[in-house]
Amino acid sequence: MNAEQIAAGRRRWEQRMAAARAAGQLRDADFTTLSGAEVDPVYGPPEGADDPRFERIGWPGGHPFTRGLYPAGYRGRAWTIRQFAGFGNARQTNERYKMILRSGGGGLSVAFDMPTLMGRDSDDDRSLGEVGHCGVAIDSAADMEVLFDGIPLGEVTTSMTISGPAVPIFCMYVVAAERQGVDPTVLNGTLQTDIFKEYIAQKEWLFEPQPHLRLIGDLMEYCAGGIPAYKPLSVSGYHIREAGATAAQELAFTLADGFGYAELGLSRGLSIEKFAPGLSFFFDAHIDFFEEIAKFRAARRIWARWMRDVYGAKTERAQWLRFHTQTAGVSLTGHQPYNNVVRTTVEALSAVLAGTNSLHTNALDEVLALPTEQAAEIALRTQQVLMEETGVVNVADPLGGSWYVEALTDRIESDAESIFAEIRAMGENEARWRQAYGEMTAGILRGIEDGWFMSEIAESAFRYQQQVEKGEKRIVGVNVHTDTVTRDLEILRVSHEIEMEQRRVLQQRKAARNGAAVQAALDRIVQLARSDDNIIPAMLDAVRAEASLGEICDALRAEWGVYMEPARF
Repeated sequence: MNAEQIAAGRRRWEQRMAAARAAGQLRDADFTTLSGAEVDPVYGPPEGADDPRFERIGWPGGHPFTRGLYPAGYRGRAWTIRQFAGFGNARQTNERYKMILRSGGGGLSVAFDMPTLMGRDSDDDRSLGEVGHCGVAIDSAADMEVLFDGIPLGEVTTSMTISGPAVPIFCMYVVAAERQGVDPTVLNGTLQTDIFKEYIAQKEWLFEPQPHLRLIGDLMEYCAGGIPAYKPLSVSGYHIREAGATAAQELAFTLADGFGYAELGLSRGLSIEKFAPGLSFFFDAHIDFFEEIAKFRAARRIWARWMRDVYGAKTERAQWLRFHTQTAGVSLTGHQPYNNVVRTTVEALSAVLAGTNSLHTNALDEVLALPTEQAAEIALRTQQVLMEETGVVNVADPLGGSWYVEALTDRIESDAESIFAEIRAMGENEARWRQAYGEMTAGILRGIEDGWFMSEIAESAFRYQQQVEKGEKRIVGVNVHTDTVTRDLEILRVSHEIEMEQRRVLQQRKAARNGAAVQAALDRIVQLARSDDNIIPAMLDAVRAEASLGEICDALRAEWGVYMEPARF
């Protein structure tokens, strides 16, 4: 890129900054160093200098968005502190949410227990011993009401990390808002709903992929038509990385899944300009500091290019990749657990320097159990120290132009593009899927059926474990510097009484409701499942009648069957 082109790009950036300032979108804050030196909102090549790389780097707020979506970076708005929490019953988790909000958290993120994630009620025999242990138990709209009691859903953004039964959970959220007196059309938040990553990594599905895609398509249509600010899909790389994928695999598999959902929306006749802004992403921030920064920057650039050049998005909002980040759970160690505070801080800083839109920091004891209140507060304060004390909010993409960071960004982008080509090639002979959805989706579905994604991740995880065991990858407190004075932590334990109480309350609710109305609503869901009509309104009616999560999911399981992953060795 020659000097004149670089200068023209800077003038466009200055115009965007002026518009943001005129609209009152810039924060009134002290943007100086600790010593009082003024710093510019962004830095680039020296005036009059050529830089052949700069076309791929650019200025913040403009295509290809390598340096961020907004011209002002965090001077306009800092990232949202969105702490992931959930345990026991809805009342206990509600109390934790209120603590997070009182302590300065900007948004909520719901962790569900295993029965909920699998679409089972707490009184199901298969739920025994799991209720409330890895998240909160939600059986019906009544639980959702308690979960957000005293938390105005029209004012707080909420993320819900659930995919298999995401659609009925969404319906319960909408009904809880209605019961608060909130107009559902103003709801703002994110639902994960990413079923592809379940088959690839996390394994919490209900049906075969096609029925799930049917439900996701219905949800996309419903939100596009009635809840415009709500994001019905958060495409998740986090669980792919936690399963053992490399940074390039996490990036490529996640964006490929996102392209698949773009194809799903287009197959439904939706406008890419309208539904693409409702797609968001969820990434893992791992411990290799610079590689993670490069991964996030490459993600924005790849997504913008594919949205524009492959899927025809013309507006910038439809080309934006907005993402939430969580620090890496797999980097936490049970040995010397206070070291986890340092790991989490480094990982969080990588996400912030790369311009994450929201962030969750893991607690030091999460490798052992759900976090205690003290550990959760330390995790929250970690973000607040980064935001308030370090100066990282002063400059957009402060590492942009670094030879190392730019080389890593280019390399991880190239690696991801090679993986995209492999995925698309797998779908070349799948005419039925290519016709129904598109090229990338056909490759994803073939890769799921063949176990390709699982084998690629397993191979990466195996290689890394060998390196750890050989001492080639060093982990403080595990295979190096193992002497310690640290005592065992006191961890949070969920009482078995919580499970018994949850089962008892659920059975009381089932006995007190109008059983005929519930059955009629469930029958209507099944009837619509056999048609091409949107299923969401009928599911909302079932939830309003207090149909439980397990009942809704079981009705659809009976109609669509269940998915059993083929055995592989």
